[in-house]
Amino acid sequence: MVLPFRRKDKDEKVTVNDEDEDINALLNAESFEDSQPTERLPEPTTDEERLHAISDMVVQTCMDIRRGENVLIVCDPTTAEIGQSLHIATQKRSDRVLLIVMPKSRHHGEEPPSPVAALMRQQQVVIAATKYSLTHTRAARQALKDGARIATMPGMTFELYTEGGMTADFQDVKRRISNIANFLRRRRIINVKSESGTDVTFEVNWRDWKLDDNGICNRPRMLTNLPAGKVFILPKEGTMNGTIVIDGSWDSTLIDEPVEFIVEDGTVVDVKGGTLAATIRQSYGEVAKKLKAKDRESVWTVAEFGFGMNPNARLVGNVLEDEKRMGSCYFSIGDNTGLGGTSNAGIHVSGVLAEPSVWLDDSCLTEAGEFMADEN
Repeated sequence: MVLPFRRKDKDEKVTVNDEDEDINALLNAESFEDSQPTERLPEPTTDEERLHAISDMVVQTCMDIRRGENVLIVCDPTTAEIGQSLHIATQKRSDRVLLIVMPKSRHHGEEPPSPVAALMRQQQVVIAATKYSLTHTRAARQALKDGARIATMPGMTFELYTEGGMTADFQDVKRRISNIANFLRRRRIINVKSESGTDVTFEVNWRDWKLDDNGICNRPRMLTNLPAGKVFILPKEGTMNGTIVIDGSWDSTLIDEPVEFIVEDGTVVDVKGGTLAATIRQSYGEVAKKLKAKDRESVWTVAEFGFGMNPNARLVGNVLEDEKRMGSCYFSIGDNTGLGGTSNAGIHVSGVLAEPSVWLDDSCLTEAGEFMADEN
């Protein structure tokens, strides 16, 4: 702003008129405002405030829900509090929101009740916070095909929802994952080892790496887990051989005694490791009995491999967060149709390796749990 010309009197004193005083007052006020620190919203302090702050972030940043969009929020009795919070947050953006509480499933990958599946197909946005995952279900695949964008939160609890991986800056997570793409390019042989005894090798089609699990799910037919932050792929069927030792967590259980999977030609042929191994054999056996005899072996397909890219994620005994932790990697056993495979098994469970060394051809991704690839 240019000040008006001011004459000086004979004593070289500045003559200030009323207009000058008004302008100077205005400039001083602007200078004072510019010097003040930007006002920040107070950090949430109570449990309820943290819950609603995360729900607002999911609705606004992750899903970018727009006015008038059809939104379905799916929860079960174990996640009703989170479902209600998401419903409140979504109503700030759209008045076309439906909250449905479905019965708790029995395992990951089990189809939701048919009325829920039908509702999923009619939405533009689906947010599923349930005990067991709906990610690898026909209902989710069909909803995606029909144009929905979906966020799933299997095994979500209040603590997981308000701490750790869910508090990450998902724009930063998206940047990290985008930048790792060059490292993955043209590398097709993966070898994973660990001090616990893992030594397994398999092939991938490097063009098939999934880089969308970054927490930003704002376009039709996009799918993400929350908390997000992993890169994953379908192991080329029939190529995996060796031993996988799960020493971090299996599903929602921190590992006390490592579980050993013996893999031949892409299929688990034996599971060793005490009580948990016996439980795994039993649960997969029960699912296999429901399939045709020729399809029963498919439940033991090594369906997915991935590694974590969320710097806030922790190893807490819940695969939803564990598999996103920087430096860890995971393998999933069961249904791989969601990634383009042929195993339509109806079960899909993941186990996390806490401190693996992962090599892609001759390049090191992680070494003993330390992330080595450049993602900046």
